[in-house]
Amino acid sequence: MEYYAGKYDVVVVGAGHAGCEAALATSRMGLKTVMFSISLECIANMPCNPNIGGTSKGHLVREIDALGGEMGKNADKSLLQSRMLNTSKGPAVYSLRTQSDRKKYHQDMKHTLELQENLDVKQAEIVDIRIEDGIKKVVTNIGAIYETKAIIIATGTYLKGKVFIGDVNFESGPDGVFPANKLSEALNRIGVELRRFKTGTPARVNRRSIDFSKMEEQKGDETIIPFSFENEEYKKEQLSCYLTYTTGDTHEIIKKNLHRSPLYAGDIEGVGPRYCPSIEDKIVRFADKERHQIFIEPMGENTEEMYIQGMSSSLPEDVQLDVYHSIPGLEKAEFMRPAYAIEYDCIDSTMVYPTLEHKEIEGIYFAGQTNGSSGYEEAAAQGLIAGINAALKIQGKHPLILDRSEAYIGVLIDDLVTKGTNEPYRMMTSRAEYRLLLRQDNADMRLTQKGYEIGLISEERYNKFLNKKAEIEKEIQRLKTTNIKPNEKTNNFLEKYNSSKIEMGMKLADLLKRTELTYELLEEIDENRPNLDKQVWEEAEIEIKYEGYIKIQQEQVNKFKNLENKKLPQDIDFLNLQGISLEARQKLDKFRPLSIGQASRISGISPADISVLLIYLEQYKRGKNNE
Repeated sequence: MEYYAGKYDVVVVGAGHAGCEAALATSRMGLKTVMFSISLECIANMPCNPNIGGTSKGHLVREIDALGGEMGKNADKSLLQSRMLNTSKGPAVYSLRTQSDRKKYHQDMKHTLELQENLDVKQAEIVDIRIEDGIKKVVTNIGAIYETKAIIIATGTYLKGKVFIGDVNFESGPDGVFPANKLSEALNRIGVELRRFKTGTPARVNRRSIDFSKMEEQKGDETIIPFSFENEEYKKEQLSCYLTYTTGDTHEIIKKNLHRSPLYAGDIEGVGPRYCPSIEDKIVRFADKERHQIFIEPMGENTEEMYIQGMSSSLPEDVQLDVYHSIPGLEKAEFMRPAYAIEYDCIDSTMVYPTLEHKEIEGIYFAGQTNGSSGYEEAAAQGLIAGINAALKIQGKHPLILDRSEAYIGVLIDDLVTKGTNEPYRMMTSRAEYRLLLRQDNADMRLTQKGYEIGLISEERYNKFLNKKAEIEKEIQRLKTTNIKPNEKTNNFLEKYNSSKIEMGMKLADLLKRTELTYELLEEIDENRPNLDKQVWEEAEIEIKYEGYIKIQQEQVNKFKNLENKKLPQDIDFLNLQGISLEARQKLDKFRPLSIGQASRISGISPADISVLLIYLEQYKRGKNNE
C-alpha cells in the first residue's frame, strides 16, 4: 500500500561516489535533500580497487575539492599510501594517487552525510518515478511516495545488475547487494532509453597466503601531499604495495579455458571497458606480450584482504585459482572473494545536456556510471556538477558549465554529452587538449572562485585562496625583476649543479628557464628569498619555467573560447536548416549543441557545416536586433 512520505527539493537516487557528491552539493547550497541507498553499508563503497586518484583521475579529485566537493578530504582521511605519479615527466601530467582504507572511506563519508544540514539519508530501493503535471515523485519498495523538484539518478552498476562467474550468473549489485531491477522499468516508462555495459573486479586474497619475498615492494612517497587544498602535508606510516607479473603458464591456463569465460562464450551482452580489460581479454588482445604487471594492494589497516590489481576476470573460480597460483608470490593464494564481471543498465550520455539534465525530461539529472563512465573519480565529478546544476536551476540561477579549457571535469562531461561513448568511459590526460593549463597543482586557481560564487566554498577558505593567489603573483614578479650578481659563490653553486655560468644581470626567472635548477635549490643564492608556503613557490616555479608553452596554449584557448562563446539559440530547427547534409542535420537535432564550439566537436559535423551554422547565427542575431 502506498502512502505520502513527504516533499523535498531534491531526491538523489544512489549513494555511491556520484550520489554522495550530488547530495552534499544540493544540501550545502541550501536545498532540502534526501538521498536513497539500497543499503546504507554501500555508501561511498569501493567495490573495485580501494584507491583514489591516479593518472588524470587525480586531476579530477583536485578539481572536485577546488569546487567545494568532498572526495579529496575523505581520501586524505582514509589514506594508506600516497604517491605522486609521472614525476619523471612534465608537471602537466603529475597525478596524485592514494591507496585508501576501504571501510574507513565508507564510514567517514557516511558520517559526513549524516551530519550534513538539509540532508536526510535513507535506506530504501526506488522502484518508480512518476511525473504528473510537471510534478515529480519517486516511490520506494515499501510504497513511500516522495514529491520533489529535481531527481538525480546516480545508480552506479546496480540497474538490473547481473554478476558472472564462469557459467554461473545471478542478479546482483556489486559485493552481493540487491540490484535495482524495477527502476530500469520505471526509467523506460518515462522515456529514458537504456543500454548494457559491463565491468569487473579481481579476487581478494588473504595476506597470510601471499609470499611477498617473490615480489617487488612499492613504498609510498616520503612526503604525503594531500588531495584537499585545505589540508597540509603530513607524515604517516604507510602500507606497502607489491608488484609481480603473469607468466607463460598464466597465459596458457587462460587460453585453454577461454571457452569457459562468459565473455567469450557470448553470455555477456554488455560492452566492457577498453582501458581496464579482464586478464583473459589482455591475453587475447595483447598476445605478443610475454607478461603483464600485477599489483598487490592493501584493502585496509584492519583486514587481511589484499586487492590483486590487473587480474579482473569472469572465469570460473577453479580456473581463477589456477591462474593466480601461476603467478610468483601467489602460488598458495587463498581467495576471500572471487573475481567477477557485472553487467548493468546505463543511458546514452548524449541524451543529457552539459548540465547533466536530461534533454527531454526536465528536472531529471544523471551522473556517474549511469552515464556510461567508469571510475570513482569520474562519478564523483559528475555527481558534483549534477547536484550544483539541479540546485542552481531550482534557485532560478544560471547553470555551471565547465568547458574543456577550464577543467578536466569539463573535458569529461563534454566528451560524454557531445561525443558519447560506446564503452565505459575513462578519463585520461591525453583527452585534454589544454593539459598544461589544467594541471593538478593549479586546480584551486582555476575553480575555487566558481566554488565560492555558487556557495560551496566558505568565506574563510576563499580569503585564504585570495591570499595564496596574491602571493604567487607577487613571487612571479619578484623572480622576473630580481637580478643575480655573478660572483664566486653563484658560479660555484651553478658549477656544482652542472649548470652554465650566469650572465651579467640575469634575472632569477631567466635562470630557472635556462637551466635544470629548481626553485628550491636557488635558495642558496637567493639572498632575499621570502618565507613562502611550498604550494606557492611550486606554482610560481611552474609558471616561470613553462611560461612560453603556457602562452602558446593560452592563445589556443582564446581561439577555442571564440567558438564556445557563440551560443546557439535553443529553439533552432536543425532539421530544416538549409545548406548542410541530412546526416549533419539529424545529428545536430539529436545532440542539441549549446554553442558553435560544441557543434564542431560532434562526430560527422564538417567544417562546411560549421560555416553554415555561423552564417545562420549572424542572420538570427540581425533578425533579433531588428525586432
